[in-house]
Amino acid sequence: MMQTLKRVAAQQGLVCLLHEKPFAGVNGSGKHNNWSLTTDDGINLFDPGKRPHENRQFLLVLACILKAVDTHADLLRESAANVGNDLRLGVHEAPPAIISVFLGEQLDDVIDQILSTGDATHSLKSHHLHTGVKTLPDFMKDATDRNRTSPFAFTGNKFEFRMVGSRDSIAHSTVVMNTIAAEAFADACDILEKAEDFNAALHDLLIRYFSEHRKIVFSGNGYSEEWVAEAARRGLPNLPSMVDAIPALVTDKSISMFERFHVFDEAELRSRAEIQYETYNKAINIEALTMIDMTVKQILPAVIGYTGTLSSIIQSVKAAGATPTVQAELLRDISTLLNEANGAIRILKKVAAEAPTIEDNETRAHYYHDYVIPAMEALRRPIDRLEMLVDKEVWPMPSYGDLIFEV
Repeated sequence: MMQTLKRVAAQQGLVCLLHEKPFAGVNGSGKHNNWSLTTDDGINLFDPGKRPHENRQFLLVLACILKAVDTHADLLRESAANVGNDLRLGVHEAPPAIISVFLGEQLDDVIDQILSTGDATHSLKSHHLHTGVKTLPDFMKDATDRNRTSPFAFTGNKFEFRMVGSRDSIAHSTVVMNTIAAEAFADACDILEKAEDFNAALHDLLIRYFSEHRKIVFSGNGYSEEWVAEAARRGLPNLPSMVDAIPALVTDKSISMFERFHVFDEAELRSRAEIQYETYNKAINIEALTMIDMTVKQILPAVIGYTGTLSSIIQSVKAAGATPTVQAELLRDISTLLNEANGAIRILKKVAAEAPTIEDNETRAHYYHDYVIPAMEALRRPIDRLEMLVDKEVWPMPSYGDLIFEV
């Protein structure tokens, strides 16, 4: 699909952007990996049925999935890590970087019953959703409901992993989800297959798994600062950047799991981590050098030329006996921002030149994240403000409006 989009765009003289966040303040792009598991005879293991509180197979599978996601939340976050996704996650319709599971009112209630009384006796049913608009009829609200801020949401008979970036294949996240689920199922099997009383063992296992891993379940606003604090209190990993997420590939628990199921060995995982660091470094280096080039060769000359035009206009107005208040104020504002941009470009040049001298890939990635990216952001601030002040006719590149609305 991505290849087709790019090919058709090129045939029409256009470029298809698959960057996760090409425009600040505008919704980004990503993928939803709709994930479910079926038996070899076609039974969907994620189908709760009409009475999920009585569906022991589903409850066991659900408990295992919560255990898997809670245990490997950092690895699941890593499976969606790329440079552009750092800017997308947590803003404008994208899930946050903190992994949590949304189950909906019905399953939340079933788990609450199991944990509070040891057994679930009923399941919530769908009820009318009152719109508050008299001209619209009331309609049935799904008992699972939806939460657009959740990165890993149960949606009726499947889970949606919503963190994958628009440029990425879903393959890596699918491998991770399949493997962490396999580990959780295998651990449960080891317990249940040895039990003398299967039903009692299953009952105890459900209570144990739901109790230990309920902390990964969250139904509120994933964008709120309160959730960041609450997630920290629960002990959930918060990995806002690709650099923060890459180490999840090579933790002892990840290596042990992947080797246990013969998916990757340690050498393969370490090579993948190294490649990811290198990919990050190359991307940020290219972006930084491109930013320097655009600023020095295009933007600053255009702004300087415009200040010259303004200066001439101010002199002409004065010569005509009028007071060029607006023109003079505009010139002062532009000159102030021009000086700020010039200072920022000097810093960016310095840190961008320093980064390639760092030999270790991981250390260099942290340098790009901690020093080069902040320097780029510092340069962007005055440039963005200058774009709003300088005559559009002399600005050297298309505006957001041109790119989005005027093909």
